[in-house]
Amino acid sequence: MKAVKLSLVIMAAALVTIGLSGMAYAFHEGGVATCDGCHTMHNSVGGVKAAQKGLSGKAAQYTGNQSLLIGTDQSSTCLFCHASKAASASSYHVFTSDAKQGTQVPANYTPGGDFAWLTFTYTATSDMHTAAVLGERHGHNVVATDFSGLALPDSTLHTAPGGTYSANNLSCISCHDPHPSARINASGTLVYRGGAGSTPGPIIGSGSTGAIPTGTDTVGVYRLLGGKSYLPKSYAGGPAFNYDPPFAVAPSSYNRQETSTDTRVAYGQGMSEWCTNCHTAIHNDSLSSNLIHPASNAAVLKGSIVDAYTNYNMYVKSGDLSGTSANSYTSMVPYEEHTSDRVALAKHAVSDGSVIGGPNGGSENVMCLSCHRAHATGFDHMTRWDNDFEFITESSAYPVSATATSIYNKTEYPAAMYGRPPSMYATFQRSLCNKCHVKD
Repeated sequence: MKAVKLSLVIMAAALVTIGLSGMAYAFHEGGVATCDGCHTMHNSVGGVKAAQKGLSGKAAQYTGNQSLLIGTDQSSTCLFCHASKAASASSYHVFTSDAKQGTQVPANYTPGGDFAWLTFTYTATSDMHTAAVLGERHGHNVVATDFSGLALPDSTLHTAPGGTYSANNLSCISCHDPHPSARINASGTLVYRGGAGSTPGPIIGSGSTGAIPTGTDTVGVYRLLGGKSYLPKSYAGGPAFNYDPPFAVAPSSYNRQETSTDTRVAYGQGMSEWCTNCHTAIHNDSLSSNLIHPASNAAVLKGSIVDAYTNYNMYVKSGDLSGTSANSYTSMVPYEEHTSDRVALAKHAVSDGSVIGGPNGGSENVMCLSCHRAHATGFDHMTRWDNDFEFITESSAYPVSATATSIYNKTEYPAAMYGRPPSMYATFQRSLCNKCHVKD
């Protein structure tokens, strides 16, 4: 196979769109991407061995990596395109490669978070933390050998909490299927590529931002998430997925600080069920359990044990319950709209502040991402805000330190809050659990 010039690989893999017959195309475009954007037949790119191009560094020429990957492993291959230095953080980037504690904060602000937070460890020398917070506690520890700080699996959690998925096998493609079978047809139904004779229709575009296919064509599922029966071939004997990908739509502009307006992903349904593929024992449909917080399609805000529907809409901040359904939404505590209607979801997926209404139908529900981000955050247990300390703000300021390692310094905490100024909250703001529970 003729080697593709490195510049072309980078252009395609970086999701730079090009004009083609009046349509815009990108690297993944909802389905399987350009093969040699990720694989190399002879460990060479543009006639030069991959090691010399800085893509692998571990394999001699004509001695390739597992699965003929450009990188040493799956996550490294993904991050070849999805990592960036802070100066060029944008769009599809999910790892700030030059982030350094006390020097450079993680600079990617996607809804899923920046994996660079996995390299930030905080000690317990102040009341900000009751115990040391290791970097690995900040998110999913994807193993990417070619990237500093991501080379090792989680040293504490050897399997997924509540499940059996091995930490040694956790990579980007544990969740995202690079050769997706699942897709969405013109009627909005989730369908799969099956065996011989199946006709699910070709994937013509990404479904992540609300594209609607026509005729027999299809679009990809949200963020290429794996569907039923999905399991990377590199994880022989591992647990295959039992649940479909969720329905959700993201705005076209999503890697941005939320200084004045939220990045609103319109989550539809099925997110917690999908997370159950790995975190089986944590999933809870019941509203009567005292052991596990409800998070599922059945965990509706209205009519629950606490009146989370009313609470969410009236809660503005600690001591201020003047909100209404018309202005109550915050991406710090998102919810599912309890629908698979992607046309309706697309109307709510904005980043310009034009849609700020909260729950108003009565069937909205709590999900895993109401409290957590999918990749990583600056906080323990990959939560969206700090649950390790009583206050988010003190005297109208974030509780920060001038030092780099004792607690969050004056640049790291605001970055973990996606650039939100402390003035958005009360002078002494308590946990955002109160958005639904109002105990402050």
